[in-house]
Amino acid sequence: MKEPAADPARDEATSRHRPIRSFVRRAGRLTPSQARALATLWPRFGIDPPAAPLDLDAVFGRTAPRTLEIGFGNGENLAELAARHPERDYLGVEVHDPGVGHLLQRIERENLGNIRLARHDAVEVVNQWLPPASLDEVLIFFPDPWHKKRHHKRRLVQPGFLAQLARVMAPRARLHLATDWAPYAEQMLEVSEASAEFENTVAGGGYAPRPETRPVTKFERRGLKLGHEVFDLLYRRT
Repeated sequence: MKEPAADPARDEATSRHRPIRSFVRRAGRLTPSQARALATLWPRFGIDPPAAPLDLDAVFGRTAPRTLEIGFGNGENLAELAARHPERDYLGVEVHDPGVGHLLQRIERENLGNIRLARHDAVEVVNQWLPPASLDEVLIFFPDPWHKKRHHKRRLVQPGFLAQLARVMAPRARLHLATDWAPYAEQMLEVSEASAEFENTVAGGGYAPRPETRPVTKFERRGLKLGHEVFDLLYRRT
């Protein structure tokens, strides 16, 4: 059967209405132990797309201060924070299966019962999964900087996304951003300073000294070894 001719107008319209993703799913290689962790531990620690906004008290089995980390990589930072602060709950979002499997292994090994994970687009998690004012802290560490100018629209930290985050953050909740890519740091600062929903916690504005609350990760050590400067931005929900 003859294939239908291409329709450039239709293809352009489809592309225009396709949501812009801040990530690309990479088919990373799962180790056998990571695959086992995904198969056996996900039912306990993973969250699948819900039909309605989550009841986080039911998800964690208690009421506690809650932190969301977007793009946790291999979970090094999230696991360390959860171990340091058993009184807090941590929700991590990451789309790459090897990193999720790696963190699940550590959760099991260290008995970190205060972590739950989502393998989903963070924008949809914030928009559709989380109820208003449900978070006390949001962490976005070393997000993909999308170096090329034509890809800057894919960067996660944009005015629209900050407005979405503000909806799910309680008053005075903390927003902590970090990057080792200077042009992205400048954009983060510009966007955050322009938001009426967040205020800089640094007197006079600008970047913050690296807080001791942020563990140094393998990714950060690699950036420092390459001579990159790391920029921290600390904001509070107004």
